[in-house]
Amino acid sequence: MPGLNNQLKTRKIFHFSEEDKRGIIEDYLQSGLTKREIWEKYTGRKGEHGSILRWMYEYGYLRGNQKCVIFAPKKRMVSSRNQTKESISDFENLQLKKRILDLEKQLQESEMKAIAWQTMIEIAEREFNISIKKKFNTKPSKK
Repeated sequence: MPGLNNQLKTRKIFHFSEEDKRGIIEDYLQSGLTKREIWEKYTGRKGEHGSILRWMYEYGYLRGNQKCVIFAPKKRMVSSRNQTKESISDFENLQLKKRILDLEKQLQESEMKAIAWQTMIEIAEREFNISIKKKFNTKPSKK
């Protein structure tokens, strides 16, 4: 295995400053290139092995599975904020519409239940010749 030892010795280890790492991340986010292409651009190697992704988490460019573009120019940030506000209001509108539909469905079910109960009481009174409905103008009986 003498060839393997020679390859390991000639392999250059890259150490990037925080500024360089941020620059690489920003280039990746702005250029539309893959992480592998960006890594090859800066190091000459094809294997990136998750370094860019680790740096993105480390410096706050990623939260969960979402990219957070914190380096964008002000114009882009303003439009991004407007889009965010619009998307939030669209989302709130959708939630409100869904809530209205749910409430309308509940109201319809309640009305149907009320009709069913009323019908059931009327049938029971007719079948058994008893008064089930409460009469509001009567005095309570004395015991």
